[in-house]
Amino acid sequence: MKNKFIPFSIAAISLFIVSCKKSGNTINNANVKVNFIFKFDSTQARLDNLGNPAPVAAGHAAQSPRFNTMSAHYLELTPDEFTMLGSGDVLYRAAETAAGGDSAIDFSKAQFAGNNDTFLTVPLSSVKPGSYKWLRVSLAYQNYNVYVRLTNPILPSQKLTVDATVASFIGFDTYLSSFKIKDSTLTVNGNRKQGFWAIEGSAFGYGAVDSGQAPPGATTVPNPIFATSPIPQGSCVVTGPFGSPLVITGKETSDINVIVSLSTNKSFEWIDADHNGTYDPQNGDQVVNMGIRGMIPSKQ
Repeated sequence: MKNKFIPFSIAAISLFIVSCKKSGNTINNANVKVNFIFKFDSTQARLDNLGNPAPVAAGHAAQSPRFNTMSAHYLELTPDEFTMLGSGDVLYRAAETAAGGDSAIDFSKAQFAGNNDTFLTVPLSSVKPGSYKWLRVSLAYQNYNVYVRLTNPILPSQKLTVDATVASFIGFDTYLSSFKIKDSTLTVNGNRKQGFWAIEGSAFGYGAVDSGQAPPGATTVPNPIFATSPIPQGSCVVTGPFGSPLVITGKETSDINVIVSLSTNKSFEWIDADHNGTYDPQNGDQVVNMGIRGMIPSKQ
């Protein structure tokens, strides 16, 4: 009778061993994330809308802002240069609202990140396995500091270089109830087009807040694959190539960090009315461009 049970016992033990081996080989990546991290680089190449090197235009002047925070409205991983906008793996789209009429980015729900900060984290399970050559990020808002020349209202002959804070909106359209520049709050209660900006600075004990609108289509939005995959005018979907394709297998066991390096190289640009190379709004200098000047994504 004992012999009848020996084969069964061996089979049961073998099954247990195999089961243990399979369990040991199971990939546990339920908590793995893909993180997208902003990096602001004033030394990175300064590009035009088509991704070509771009010197500052004649009659203009520019400076590289010192960034505080930025927000994005959209993020897409793109397999190749023939992938149309929206046909890649769209991982993020920020909230929009029709409170101002047309649908616009809802600034009250924006998320912000500074230099070397993570602006988006998605579960690995939300990313389609594949090989991605390009990254698309629709940038929406920038907050940074620039140097401004202001005149003493009491002694007009006296001027001072002021470290001023700029809030600039480069998304396709943004609904603003109110927003804070640095210490001052500006109330809008309406939509603002791409290129709307506000600046806050102080000198000689006097505070100054101003705002303006860059001309339509003047905001630079680099897209090196425009010929095969164009971006609608007025959007701010910046396109950048990975040095080597970002490969997602879905079997990764540790977090993936993607550094999104953004060129801030002379990205704050104005018409230099007084031809002195400094930003003097009281002398007629006009802001015309605040667009990011290129993007290089890389897996860390």
